[in-house]
Amino acid sequence: MTVVKVVELVGESQKSWDDAVQCAMREAAKSIRHINGVEVLNWTGDVNDGGEIVKYKADIQIAFRVEPEE
Repeated sequence: MTVVKVVELVGESQKSWDDAVQCAMREAAKSIRHINGVEVLNWTGDVNDGGEIVKYKADIQIAFRVEPEE
């Protein structure tokens, strides 16, 4: 039997939304094995007084296979 678990994360970057997703994925991969999917749920950002985006944020869900205990 295969079980897939889903967790939600928020990645942040000063470069781009794509980089924010990559940052979240890299951090997740440090402690979660068998990641097999990602879904971007929301894009947000912080804006300075000049109207420029200064921080990009990506709310994502990652799916990973849970190995059965033996």
